Amino acid sequence: MCGRFAITLPQDAMVNLFQATPSNDLPATPNYNVCPTTSVHTITSEGDGRQLKSMRWGFLPKWYRTLNGGPPLINARSETIANKPAFKEACRARRCLIPCDGFYEWHRMKGEKPIPYRVTRSDGEPLVMAGIWQDWELGGELLSSCAIVTTDANAKMADIHHRLPVILNSDDWSLWLGELGNGAARLMKPVSDDTVDLVRVSQAVNSNRATGLELWHPLSV
Repeated sequence: MCGRFAITLPQDAMVNLFQATPSNDLPATPNYNVCPTTSVHTITSEGDGRQLKSMRWGFLPKWYRTLNGGPPLINARSETIANKPAFKEACRARRCLIPCDGFYEWHRMKGEKPIPYRVTRSDGEPLVMAGIWQDWELGGELLSSCAIVTTDANAKMADIHHRLPVILNSDDWSLWLGELGNGAARLMKPVSDDTVDLVRVSQAVNSNRATGLELWHPLSV
């Protein structure tokens, strides 16, 4: 799964990278500890081209009556996404990209405090996760929300956790966004082991109030 991530790309860099038109309410960067239910950067492809948009991280099914009407759906499992009532429509029609520098995962062992790791692309490029999204209405106002699509961990990731976000290479962005027609389902698989690097980091990332660069530094052990 993915429960926290980091984003440092400036707005202009994201606009150029994804060839997208930015909205006016994008969250500030850098942020080395993006948490669930906060606003995140997403890229969608709609009738007028690609859009760089702010969305709430925590997918809101249409039947939620309030923002807290159920558990925050921050991840969607690739194995069941096409059949889950909350996700199946968005999976077919509303897919997005969620860019980051990398995400955090915790290695949990019985009787010990979870150990945090940062997970980044080995080539140093931005890590782009597959997402789904939809608009949710409250009092006549629309709120866009999203979830990160996850799959089984690759062998490297499996050492610390059994799940991994669906990580998309740049050649796959158009297919995931629906710009090339059908076939996005084939992208919902783990990346190769050599695509990602794992580095242990400080327990400071456990606090959702911490957002600074120090969270990204490798831990000296």
